[in-house]
Amino acid sequence: MDTNLIKDFIRKENVFAVIGVSRDPAKYGHQVYKDLKEAGYVVYPVNPNIDKVLGDPCYHSLSELPEKPDIVDIVVPPKVTEKIVEECKELGIERVWLQPGSESEHAINFCRKNDIKVVHDVCVMIKRRNP
Repeated sequence: MDTNLIKDFIRKENVFAVIGVSRDPAKYGHQVYKDLKEAGYVVYPVNPNIDKVLGDPCYHSLSELPEKPDIVDIVVPPKVTEKIVEECKELGIERVWLQPGSESEHAINFCRKNDIKVVHDVCVMIKRRNP
């Protein structure tokens, strides 16, 4: 992955949305959300099936967020990821981070064809600590 692209994604000014957040501390979506939040990022949890996580309101979709995120961090199965990247295009979101296990060639190619910068095959929690 391009280190300059990663550095751009993890700038503190960026607003994140974590798609696939979970209330379960053992789940990856919970850990990513908590890590970004504790690191001081503005981060919005998104999951259509829950209303709160770590005491914060959880949004059911990207379109419900109070502001457009700079980065959409995706922690869902690849088939769901493919729908999320299409929604990102519709909403004008230009940067997507596909957490390991959420990516698919289809989603990566969709991002590239639609001028969405995409980071994949690396974890945001690791890269945030070691850019």
